[in-house]
Amino acid sequence: MILGKINSPKDLKNLTIKDLEQLCTEVRIALLNKLSTVGGHIGPNLGMVEMTVAMHKVFNSPIDKIVYDVSHQSYAHKMLTGRKHAFLNSNEYFSVSGYTNPDESEHDFFKVGHTSTSVSLACGLAKGRDLVGTKENIIAVIGDGSLSGGEAYEGLNNAAETGTNMIIVVNDNEMSIAENYGGLYKNLKLLRETKGKAECNFFKAMGLDYIYVEDGHSLESLISAFEKVKDTDKPIVVHVKTIKGKGYELAEKNKENWHYGMPFELETGERNFQFGDNYSELTGAYLLNKMKEDEKVAVITAGTPSVVAFNEDCRKEAGKQFIDVGIAEEHAVALASGMAKNGAKPIFAVYSTFIQRCYDQLSQDLCINNNPAVILVFGGGLTGFSDVTHLGYFDTQVVGNIPNMVYLAPTSKEEYFAMLDWAIDQNEHPVSIKVPSLGVIQTEMPLKNNFYDINRYIVTESGKDIAILALGDFYQLGEDVKADLKEKHGIDATLINPRFITGVDEQLLETLKENHKLVITLENSVLNGGFGEKITRYYGASDMKVINFGGKNEFTDRLTSEEIYENNHLNREQILEDIVQVFSK
Repeated sequence: MILGKINSPKDLKNLTIKDLEQLCTEVRIALLNKLSTVGGHIGPNLGMVEMTVAMHKVFNSPIDKIVYDVSHQSYAHKMLTGRKHAFLNSNEYFSVSGYTNPDESEHDFFKVGHTSTSVSLACGLAKGRDLVGTKENIIAVIGDGSLSGGEAYEGLNNAAETGTNMIIVVNDNEMSIAENYGGLYKNLKLLRETKGKAECNFFKAMGLDYIYVEDGHSLESLISAFEKVKDTDKPIVVHVKTIKGKGYELAEKNKENWHYGMPFELETGERNFQFGDNYSELTGAYLLNKMKEDEKVAVITAGTPSVVAFNEDCRKEAGKQFIDVGIAEEHAVALASGMAKNGAKPIFAVYSTFIQRCYDQLSQDLCINNNPAVILVFGGGLTGFSDVTHLGYFDTQVVGNIPNMVYLAPTSKEEYFAMLDWAIDQNEHPVSIKVPSLGVIQTEMPLKNNFYDINRYIVTESGKDIAILALGDFYQLGEDVKADLKEKHGIDATLINPRFITGVDEQLLETLKENHKLVITLENSVLNGGFGEKITRYYGASDMKVINFGGKNEFTDRLTSEEIYENNHLNREQILEDIVQVFSK
């Protein structure tokens, strides 16, 4: 086994082409064995095997610095840089992250999970190199839809000005998560069709040198191309045509479904993990129906149609009312603002971890103009197993503190769809909804889809002494805490559904002063800059005691939900202990 002898890239230097081809086969087998067992990014990594082997054959990592974008296509790189144990030994499958991480290896230079950043980061490495006076190669590997993001263009624009060594490897697999959208990809198609010889060449127009590799799975072609550009004294693009999912027939035939996957049967492709009811599918079905009822309704995604379970059939059914802008969240928000201004009813569906990419557009393009676009934020909360680059902890801070924004936190399926109905129909504000992330909860609670009375909380169970403000999908935790207080301490607490993240119900908070000594807030997000701090600030000059329960302001990496709750005193027993301790003083 050749892979068993590879402990660093230097072990590739004396291997023959035949040896390297065998190595690629072994890497691909290891990938499939691991991915079928624990899941992960399947198609992107299968398509990167030969390119990764060729780069490490030619370049001298870590002296030569390789930056991956999106770094979910770096699994083969990890195997060749001392981390093969995490792919060969099932007991160590979770010992490395799914993205590049300098804490793991000197061959990784950045923790990167979001996209379109590699060229900018590489520009920084190149500038640092030139100022320090060293001579190493700087390589940015960008692909799998990354070129659709605005920062990629900013980086390319700057790269052309460097005038020194910078190698930009474009992994062109003709895909993002789903199909690619946008004018740039038409030019990439033209370049593929002409084998890089078309006169219309985006990269050359940017002032970059350019070479094309027709077969991104031919080691000889790749090694030859990389040897040509090694030690170049100017910025150059190596455009490589690859096949996403290469080597696994099911992934090659259905690239979208095999971009990322949960554990599966290797022989049949049958998934070993089934989700129950989920808000992505429920929302997608709702929105498709809404589009049929109203031709002004449109759904926007930023390269992630799965956020609302819009598969190819759904996208075709939606037609012009579905817009995928590529991996360009900033553009998506500004687009939504413009659509709303001109009478359309746009809904931008986005994962919490990506909403932070467009804070400026939320503030400047949307909220200053007070246009009634709808933002659906999925995956927000203190959820477990998230890589440090994909945390959903911070949407409350990003979205919940901008003037004119109404950020709603539903407690149940019924309340969520009531809020969504209202958000689409109203014309007064931009509205965001923090889609519950702790499962689909159904209640019999009667609801009206009228939320015009902004920042009005709902008292769902009246009591005294202690008031529990349980926000969004922590409402059920609030019910549990109320029950524990009653059963174990005889305290009949008031339970409140705040509904609004973005504001304070001053009238209700004043009323609580009459027969309450303590207010506690529960929120499924980071406390700093969050909902609870608004309540604490309101009561600051009064005698009311307040305890905020939520997450610490920190980056975590692949913690379980149990670990997160334990670390943040969010278990029922911990919450009860803290409440009683403060209340008894």
